[in-house]
Amino acid sequence: MEESVLCQRSVFRSLLAILQWWGFNVTVIIMNKWIFQKLDFKYPLTVSSIHFICSAIGAYLVIKVLKLKPLIVVEPEDRWRRIFPMSFVFCINIVLGNVSLRYIPVSFMQTIKSFTPATTVVLQWLVWNKHFDWRIWASLIPIVGGILLTSVTELSFNMLGFCAALFGCLATSTKTILAESLLHGYKFDSINTVYYMAPFATMILAIPGLLLEGSGVWQWLHTYPDLIPALVIIFSSGVLAFCLNFSIFYVIHSTTAVTFNVAGNLKVAVAVLVSWMIFKNPISMMNAVGCGITLVGCTFYGYVRKKLSQQPPPPGTPRTPRTPHTPQSRMELLPLVNNKLDDKI
Repeated sequence: MEESVLCQRSVFRSLLAILQWWGFNVTVIIMNKWIFQKLDFKYPLTVSSIHFICSAIGAYLVIKVLKLKPLIVVEPEDRWRRIFPMSFVFCINIVLGNVSLRYIPVSFMQTIKSFTPATTVVLQWLVWNKHFDWRIWASLIPIVGGILLTSVTELSFNMLGFCAALFGCLATSTKTILAESLLHGYKFDSINTVYYMAPFATMILAIPGLLLEGSGVWQWLHTYPDLIPALVIIFSSGVLAFCLNFSIFYVIHSTTAVTFNVAGNLKVAVAVLVSWMIFKNPISMMNAVGCGITLVGCTFYGYVRKKLSQQPPPPGTPRTPRTPHTPQSRMELLPLVNNKLDDKI
């Protein structure tokens, strides 16, 4: 009886974690699209900077003021040598995502973002000469095929938005590969990751944002009719972006890897449906089929990765410690979050 109650509580906790993650994720995406399309605030660098500023403040409050999470101390030298490059790639990823939202529908952008597993595998194969099981390559076929079908049949196709979303996948893959190949030791949780990365990201984006978008933002502030409600929406999107990071941390610790992967793909479907209901962007039947094929391929990819990870290593393969070890020197850095935490700010 007691085990049954505990099981029910675990299921309820997992469901609650997934629902809040979906809510924050879809809301942030829809709000960003609303900012670009409905508020006519077409300045992705500025929007990204506001998100990073809100995330930095939120992480500081959680760690330093509320003390809900312990601070993982990183040496200043390691921050610049390791975390700063990761922050730079992370900035590129977020900015490209916002640029794509400006020019293409949410449904198309989310489908292209599902291409990330394919770009990750190809980059590791080309750059790091890493070999993969044939089942991994087979699982990429429906992903690539679905993306091609969706792109060819997209009624609101825009080349700049398409390229921004596609290069955003490459940026996400690069961030993941760097985290896996360069960083060893204790793993950061998402709050500590944001605590260290958000200030760097704000610094990286501030100067380009002022130079490229400063005059446009100033003009928008003086000409937009309903300024106060618009600013509330813009800064609320930054607060929700920080909440999204916190929800990701919760859902990862409340579900299994397979559940996370399936829930992530269903989240894309929810985002596509909600965006269509709000913005009424045209979607053809073949476009919807392509999106569905992509999501099925992503789910199959996650399943294959999980099955391969459960197989015992070949004889003679050195065993990797399953638990984090204490860094033996200052140069052995604490890595960022695992590769399930993608572009979430």
